[in-house]
Amino acid sequence: MKTTLRGITYVSVWVVIWGTVASLMDWMLLTGEVYETGTSGQAVTFIGYGAATVVMATRYAGRFLASGDQQSSDRTESTDQQ
Repeated sequence: MKTTLRGITYVSVWVVIWGTVASLMDWMLLTGEVYETGTSGQAVTFIGYGAATVVMATRYAGRFLASGDQQSSDRTESTDQQ
């Protein structure tokens, strides 16, 4: 897979994860009457989950965005070390 397409797919998946998790949490907080629609609490929820998603996506990027040649050489090295 081309590096650009792999990067676009990686970011797209993380955006879907962020949107899904933040929306579910927002729904729980709205139904629990912690805050109302359109308040700063709602913004904080989405911004907070967005920040957490960026940290996680950055942390795992090396595993998923490495080129195919690099991944196969990494596997060979780990097999050799065992």
